[in-house]
Amino acid sequence: MINLEDRLRQIVGEKDVISGPDLLERATSYWDSSPTLAKAMVRPRSTEQVSDILRICNELHQTVVVQGGLTGAVKGASTQPEDLIISLEKMTDIESVDQLDGVAVIQAGAILQTVQEQLAEQGFLFPLDLGARGSCTIGGNVATNAGGINVLRYGMIRNSVLGLEAVLADGTIISSMSEMLKNNTGYDLKQLFIGSEGTLGVVTRVVVKLHPLPKSRQTALLAMESFDAVVDLLKTLKSDLAGTLSAYEVMWNNYFSSVTVDGAHASPLSRDYPYYVLTEAEGANPTADEERFQRVLEQAFEGGGVVDAVLPKSEVERDALWAIREDFDVVLPAYLYDVSLPIRSMSLYVDRVKIALSEWREDTLLLIFGHIADGNLHIFIGPFGDDAHRERCDGIVYGCLEGLKGSISAEHGIGVDKKAWLSSTRSGSETRLMKSLKGLLDPTNLLNPGKVVDREGQE
Repeated sequence: MINLEDRLRQIVGEKDVISGPDLLERATSYWDSSPTLAKAMVRPRSTEQVSDILRICNELHQTVVVQGGLTGAVKGASTQPEDLIISLEKMTDIESVDQLDGVAVIQAGAILQTVQEQLAEQGFLFPLDLGARGSCTIGGNVATNAGGINVLRYGMIRNSVLGLEAVLADGTIISSMSEMLKNNTGYDLKQLFIGSEGTLGVVTRVVVKLHPLPKSRQTALLAMESFDAVVDLLKTLKSDLAGTLSAYEVMWNNYFSSVTVDGAHASPLSRDYPYYVLTEAEGANPTADEERFQRVLEQAFEGGGVVDAVLPKSEVERDALWAIREDFDVVLPAYLYDVSLPIRSMSLYVDRVKIALSEWREDTLLLIFGHIADGNLHIFIGPFGDDAHRERCDGIVYGCLEGLKGSISAEHGIGVDKKAWLSSTRSGSETRLMKSLKGLLDPTNLLNPGKVVDREGQE
């Protein structure tokens, strides 16, 4: 009898089935450098090959985990030794760009930064942007409904997806590749797969809407004395920048001072302020946009809300400011959390977490930053290099959300790490419906088993 790997080689060729020592050379993820443990990895080049692979897996009851850039923070692409990995790293093409309608068709394995750069050369902005842009893939972004720094203006990636193609566990291809903004023809099937983390189907191709490339960009790093000032400035920028505000990132002092130490990032401002705001506006009129941006910041200075600021004079200086926000390796190892809640409750929530951590142990490092404008906070708790204290920290971070109408996951998804806490954010009827959908589309539990939810009746 022909074994699984031989059957896969018949589909994709000898070089695109990886196992044994070659597979062990691959790291588990960005966060975990240990060797990848799986039965094998297969690298298809088309939706049809993915379909053929899943038909064989369905026949053999072979579990499957789809992997992209491996930058996810909740172990949503983690594997067991008996799993087969489907890597879409060979499916990287931008298949087409419609210049008139501003629509692109992109294969799921394409790297986000590559997509951004190639579309920019054609005059288009693909608005999704996040720190992992150089590694994460479009398919992974869709599967996790990625957010990032531009959600304030453009929304999550869900808002950019017009259509997609996905393959179900039995190999059935669901091709919902609409290129229309308006397509009100019954159930919007693409939404089933956006944010499903590979548990309902394998996303292989995506249709996305694009925006004209901005002609101006203004950036500033601002120092603030209070969280009230941070919130007031956000309201001012949203109303006074004529819809051009695209990013509003806030760093608490504990984060900013930790990543601007010797050997890490240079601090362009004093490291003693309570809050730092990195904000950016993009528009179509360079002169008018610059004058408006300057005027609004001057008014904020005069009102006392902003106490210090630096405006980059070059792209190099801008990149250096964003590196402070996005490059946090210096504070690792630590547990990373991603929560959302109404802005009005953020200060109370942070105080709750600080108190709970200090009551547990005084040597814990708490670092906080986030997108803020879309209700998203990121939290590092460390220094912890293993999972020995994970359960206790989870209880603090998620428990402090009680009564604040928040979510345990703003943009990172559920994966394995947050699965036990899903019921604190979603009602019983919601989780039962999720389990029913899982059972309907993946009745033998082959796709990313153990992630997000189990099938109805399975724990």
